[in-house]
Parts: sequence; structure tokens; C-alpha cells
Amino acid sequence: MLTLLSFLGFTALVAVISWLKTRHEDLSQITGYFLAGRSLGWIVIAGSLFLTNISAEQLTGLNANAFSNGANVMAWETVAALALIALAFVFLPRYLRSGIGTVPQFLEHRYGKRMRTVASFIFIYAIVIGFLPFVLYAGAITLGQLFDVESLLGIGQTATTWVMVIAIGVVGGVYAVFGGLKAVAVSDTINGIGLLFAGLLVPILGLHALGGDDFMVGWQVLTSQAPERLNAVGMTADANIPWYGMISGVLLINLFYWCTNQAIVQRALGARSLAESQKGVLAAGFLKLAGVLMLVLPGIIAWHLHQQGMLEIPTKPGSDVLNADVAYPLLVREILPTWLTGLFCAAVFGAILSSFNSGVNSLSTLISLDIYKQLLKPSATDRETVAVGRAFAAVTIVICIVIAPYIANADSLYTLMRTIMAVINVPIFTVILFGVMSKRAPALAGYVGLVFGMGFFYLTHFVLGDDLGFAQVHWLLLVGINFLLMIGVMSVVRYLKPLPEAVVLLSDAHGHQVDITPWRYARHASWILVGLFVLLYAALSPLGVTSPSGSLMSVLAVSVAALLLLYGLYRLITARGWRQPLAQKISR
Repeated sequence: MLTLLSFLGFTALVAVISWLKTRHEDLSQITGYFLAGRSLGWIVIAGSLFLTNISAEQLTGLNANAFSNGANVMAWETVAALALIALAFVFLPRYLRSGIGTVPQFLEHRYGKRMRTVASFIFIYAIVIGFLPFVLYAGAITLGQLFDVESLLGIGQTATTWVMVIAIGVVGGVYAVFGGLKAVAVSDTINGIGLLFAGLLVPILGLHALGGDDFMVGWQVLTSQAPERLNAVGMTADANIPWYGMISGVLLINLFYWCTNQAIVQRALGARSLAESQKGVLAAGFLKLAGVLMLVLPGIIAWHLHQQGMLEIPTKPGSDVLNADVAYPLLVREILPTWLTGLFCAAVFGAILSSFNSGVNSLSTLISLDIYKQLLKPSATDRETVAVGRAFAAVTIVICIVIAPYIANADSLYTLMRTIMAVINVPIFTVILFGVMSKRAPALAGYVGLVFGMGFFYLTHFVLGDDLGFAQVHWLLLVGINFLLMIGVMSVVRYLKPLPEAVVLLSDAHGHQVDITPWRYARHASWILVGLFVLLYAALSPLGVTSPSGSLMSVLAVSVAALLLLYGLYRLITARGWRQPLAQKISR
């Protein structure tokens, strides 16, 4: 009962604060509803970005991977910090200067109206089929386990799933449909604080339990018994993420997610200025590095607790393989006190809502601005456009609630969802990046590249099983190969049919709605982020805590050497003698 009361209390607190913060907002206007009136500060942006990314599939899924594979899987978190640097310096200035509200609008500025329409339908299809139902289902399973709803309500597993799916869908829909982006962002920030507090307590209390009520003993167990599980560098043949996969696959996928994904970019577009947006984005990068403590470390602790017989992990039905998916919720139930479990559940509930209502808000934005106002009724008023977005969002929520519970039994739907996200992410990102790099590439280059990239990855990964005929490759390497081939194909089209004049991305026709002066300390913050990234990997390598011969001095020496090398490359590339000819060459 105490768990339920603390859960309801924190959830109600978030709702009340969000209402108080947004009750005077004009949500009848496009900018006010979809872009929070371009009024978001950096703290709200950072919190919203962080929580939009973290949901049940992150907390449960990534910790499950860490339980099975160790710290190597943290690349999905850490590399995100580098992608956010790219968003701050490469993409955000162009997005805000253009005054866009959606990523497909940027594609229209670069490639024309047809590309905007094509991209919009791709994003909509991916969100409705490949994202929202999965968020609902994963959230229902996670909260169902944490609350033990099946026993609490005395109902079966299927009924429990339906109850949790409906609850998440309805509450998330209220935030997204009636509150607009600002309500979503404010609730994200508050839930983010709760999630950080409770989430960081999990590894602390986990190490305390591992050491027999002694935190330092628990840390010694972690570093001395099976220390290879703390090795984050994928140098072994059986690494879940090989070292080259971080460059060829993880980095590209993160660049798509953080730089061109509508649900993510929309938070940064709602900033009151470029400086505020850059501060929020880079602050989110620091949160992503800290996220390793709550998204990876608990899974490793759960593995040690299981090895010592202190945490029972069941096997999968009909198999001798441990069910790693339940490791994290079981760890939380085991180590958190009852009242804190309710707070944690509320924070997780907020994270699930964040991912869900972020998808709904982005979907309604795409439908309203890129489909309705662009194709169906260009003369529509702001009030009409917002009303259409709200109506479509409500219908979409109902559809997703109906679909979500069947994911458990419909393998084909789950496979389709994974296929959609794997096939579209890098091709979309590559088309956008090439449009930024080459100002004389025609729209044909974008169409050819998009079709080639989606077709190549689907064929080689899902049909041929990563077998290229002459070699069997890791799927993350295949992502990089696809990227390079797309760049090559688009370059050929650009060479054969270049535009007669370089494209100049137009600024907002009504004048810049936000101040586009960059944050003066953005480069300093970025280099600190890069330094922490290098230091983290040096520490979790054979030179650091994963080897008896590792030492603090060797970790620092390698980190300093790596940073000097990176800074030297940065200065070389941005030197005046290189930059001008390169810019001229790309423009031509």
C-alpha cells in the first residue's frame, strides 16, 4: 500500500506542476502547441532530451544486455554524448536558422516538397508501427513486474498487460494531446529529477548488498571477481559491440537518433535561443555519460549477486538460459525499501510516458504541418492545424493501445518494428548529412540514396543474414558499409547531374524567431565531454580497473595522449588552409 501511495503522490505532483507551468500558454497557435512557443530554457531541454530517451526498454533492456555481456554495451549510452555535440554545432544552427518545426521541413528546404512528403510518411509509419506500441508494451511489462500488478489485482497476465497499456496510453495521451510540447517537456524535467535520484540509488544500494552491507567491499567484488565484465572496449572476438562497431554502427545510429529524429530534435527546436538550445543539448550529453551508472552498472551488479546466490534470476520458459530481461526489475524490488520503490516506479512511469507522449506529439506535428497544412489545406489557420494534430494524436493513441498487447504473441509485428527502425535510420541521416555537405546535389541524389540505402540494408541484413558472399560481417559493420555506399551513390548522381547553382538554405521568412547567437562556452563544454568520454573508456579497459596491472597513471597517460591526438586532428581539419578549399570543393 505504501508503494502505491508514494507512486500516486509523485505522479500527481508532476501533473499539478506541469499544469501550473503551462496553464497560461496559448496552445491554439502552431508555435505554441508544437514548439512550446519557442520558450524552453536549457534545463528543461536537457531534462526532456534525457527522459525522452530513457524508457522501460532502456532501463530493462540495456541492463539486461549488461547482465549478459558486461560493460561493453555502454557504447549505446556513451557515444550519444558525441552525437549530441554534432547536434549542437552542425545541425541545430541550420535548423533554427531555417525556422523549421519538423525535420522533413528541412529536407524540403534542401531537396524540395516531394522529399518532405516522402520523409514525413516514413517517419509517421515508423512511429505508429515501430515505436509507440512497443513503448506501451515494454512499459506495461516493466511496471507490471515492479508493482506485481497480477497479484495485487488478482487478474491474469493478459489482463494485467491490458490494464497497464491502457493506463499508460491514456495518461500519456492527456499530456501530449492537451498540453502540447511544453507540458511534455516540463513533466519530463520533473520526472527526470526523480529518475536520476532513484536510478542512481539502485547501483549504490546494489553494491551495498553485494558487499554484505558494505559498499566498499561490494566495489572490491565488482573489480576483483570477473573483472572482464567491466571491460568496455570490445577487443575480444565475442564482444557484443566490437571496437570497430562503435565507429561504423553505433555512432551512425546515434547520429540519426539525436540529430535527425523528430521526437528528439523537436525539444531543441523549442528553445528560446540557439545558445539555450546548445546548453541544453550539451548538458544532456553529460547526463548520457552519467546514465551508464543507472543503465549498465545495475545489470553487472545483478550478475554478481546472482553468481553469489543472493539474487535468483529465473530461466526462460522451456529453456536453461537465464531470463536477463527480468534482472533489473528483480534487483530493484530486492534492494529498494517499500516507500522508495513507489517513487522509483513513478519515475519509471514518467520515463515511459515521456517516450510515449514524445512520439505522439512528434506524430501530430508531422501530420499537422507536413501533411495537412502542406498537402491538404495550405490555407488552414493555426487553430485548425492544431485541432487536426490533436484529433489525429487521439486516434493514434487508441490504435496503439489496441495493437500493443498483441506484441507478445505476434512475432511478425515485432520483427516488422525492428526492421523498420533498422532500415530507415541511417539512410535518412545520410540523405540529410549529404544535403548539408554538398550544396549542388540534386533532389535525385536524395531519392536514389534513400531507396538504395533502405533496400541494401534490408536485403543484406534481414534476407542474407549479414552474409555478403565473400565475408560474414557484424551487423554494425554493415551499417557503416551501407553509409559509405550511400555516400558513393549520391556522389555519383551529384557528379552526373549537379545543380546549376549552389543551394542556399533559406532563413525563416518571418525573420528568426529565436536568437541564433551561439553559446560562447559551447566548444569548452564539448571538449570536456570528449575528455570524460576518453577517460571513462581508459578507466574501463585493460589499463584501468579491469586489469590487476592497471593504474591511475596509465589511465591518465592514455587519456591525455588520446585527447591531444583528437585536438590535433581537430585543429588540422579546421585550420584556415584546409577549411576554405574543402568548403569550396563541397559547394561545387
